[in-house]
Amino acid sequence: MDLRSRIAELLPAAKDELAEFVAIRSVADPRQFPPEECTRAAQWVIDKFTALGFADAHLEPTPDGSSAVVASRPGPDPKAPTVLLYAHYDVQPPLDDSAWRTPPFTLTEVDGRWYGRGAADCKGNILAHLLALRVLGDEALPVNLKLVVEGSEEQGTGGLEAFVEQHSELLRADTILVCDTGNAAVGHPAATVTLRGLVNVVVTVETMASELHSGMFGGAAPDALAALVTMLATLRDSRGNTTIAGLDNTETWTGEPYPAEQFRADAGVFDGVELLGDGAVADMLWARPAITILGIDCPSVVGSTAAIVHRAAARLNLRIPPGIAIADAESALTDHLHAAAPWGARVTVETEGTGSPFEAPTGGPAYHALADAMREAYGRPMTTLGQGGSIPLCTVFADTYPDAEIVLLGVEEPLALIHAPNESVHPSEIQALALSLALFLQRYPASGTDSDSPAA
Repeated sequence: MDLRSRIAELLPAAKDELAEFVAIRSVADPRQFPPEECTRAAQWVIDKFTALGFADAHLEPTPDGSSAVVASRPGPDPKAPTVLLYAHYDVQPPLDDSAWRTPPFTLTEVDGRWYGRGAADCKGNILAHLLALRVLGDEALPVNLKLVVEGSEEQGTGGLEAFVEQHSELLRADTILVCDTGNAAVGHPAATVTLRGLVNVVVTVETMASELHSGMFGGAAPDALAALVTMLATLRDSRGNTTIAGLDNTETWTGEPYPAEQFRADAGVFDGVELLGDGAVADMLWARPAITILGIDCPSVVGSTAAIVHRAAARLNLRIPPGIAIADAESALTDHLHAAAPWGARVTVETEGTGSPFEAPTGGPAYHALADAMREAYGRPMTTLGQGGSIPLCTVFADTYPDAEIVLLGVEEPLALIHAPNESVHPSEIQALALSLALFLQRYPASGTDSDSPAA
């Protein structure tokens, strides 16, 4: 029986495994779920990989208080290349349970997709690792394997990033497969080659010592909320382009396009509502800066009074593509907000966090071997994507292991709705990724560079 048939044969049992894994509420936030749930998830990972020859699988504490599963499986040749498999077992909180069509922590099949928090991001990727290794069985692979599965990726607290810097030899590898992204669509294989960086700030505007009656003082008293609204309005033009002084908003994306109609459907944009920006969808998502207003502190409609607001604040998220330095982006946003403040309003800008953009090199032997494997597994050539989200760990990997090839892939295509209610995974994505990984591990590093893959 070939690898494809063996994976298909294993899939029903794998679905039961994923159901067991999704049922573990491994949200790495003790304010919402007990920390013991993350411990259970980590132990689940240890048990599964120990059974596949990772005899030293164990927990390593990371500086943010979380734990990562670390393991290795030596191949027959100690001098052979080392491949590090990465994923994470923590998940986003379910948000509003009432918005889910199925119970968020119960894996449920609807219209051929498997629904549940973490089904795609990132427990489905871990299942693909397991399936790939199982179908290979005891086969002697031409590589040495290492594994790291972290427990705080969704919190952005930097635990594994700091751990890598402090224990660089433990995870050193020639190729790092970051299985936490996905494809252009179901059945359309892709490697993610760029990640946007981020700058999160809170801007606070103050104009007076206290609130004032709008009837007695309105018209002359400076309104802090109106000042904030005026400032926020300068961050985009009438077409929706991000217009922060000093940041280029004209770059274009050269990889896989993202058709506008597909994006409208994937994002659930209402009929008649325009998409933002002068560029193509892929330009706006992966090649240009994008500002988002995440929240505003001001009186709510219910309970508000006839008073002029003296203090207001907003939380902003700026995403930046490779090519823009994170320090330049932070400075540009801060300077822009100060310059846009009307009426001499007092403005403070506090940076909550930053993450550098990332661009993966292509053209190396691992990239070509993976392109060949994905073409065979999916039946069509691998393409390249950007990703709007940030994975700061990739920058740490690149800085710590400058000679390593880093390839990003996974089961998370647009319909997966990761981080949102009704997250799901299509089982064919798990099957195809597992087959891709199995073929890659069989054939790397024998693959050369005379390939018709995208980098050739």
